[in-house]
Amino acid sequence: MSVLPVVKYGDPILRQKVKSVNLNKIEFLVDFIDDMFDTMYEEEGIGLAANQVGKDLNLMVIDVTHLDEYEHLEPIVFINTEIIEEEGSIEIEEGCLSIPEIRASISRAESIIIKFYDINGVSKTEKFSGMLCRVILHEIDHLNGKFFTDYLSPAKRKLVHNKLIEISKNGFPSTGVII
Repeated sequence: MSVLPVVKYGDPILRQKVKSVNLNKIEFLVDFIDDMFDTMYEEEGIGLAANQVGKDLNLMVIDVTHLDEYEHLEPIVFINTEIIEEEGSIEIEEGCLSIPEIRASISRAESIIIKFYDINGVSKTEKFSGMLCRVILHEIDHLNGKFFTDYLSPAKRKLVHNKLIEISKNGFPSTGVII
């Protein structure tokens, strides 16, 4: 398969809510989904939303199998994902393939129940927690046109503002930032 270019902060597709996938056409997305996994692995990511590679689709891929608690899982494809319920709250540092070199502690739900379709078009409603929950929420945010930096306080957002402008112009900042 092939590696796709990752869309960086500043591209308008990352700020729009994506369209639902036509479930009757999932078979036409198999190669694209393989390319998304190839891209995610090449970029050393653990999640990737379709709009991060320029496609206006409610589709994301996640692979956290390198983490001990998830070594029993297979990589997962999520199509037309909807959050049903969120519980708890935990703060953990996040980064993003579309905002390279910027990391910040973000508070997100500890567990979620979501409805989605798998690669075969089968509807599922499942509960996720831990790091997998965090990655799912991060990617759902992408599908809704949000970045993890949108959760920063105004003061912290001001600290990364110039780096975000650099990314939108050059695709990367001159130096990394951890908040």
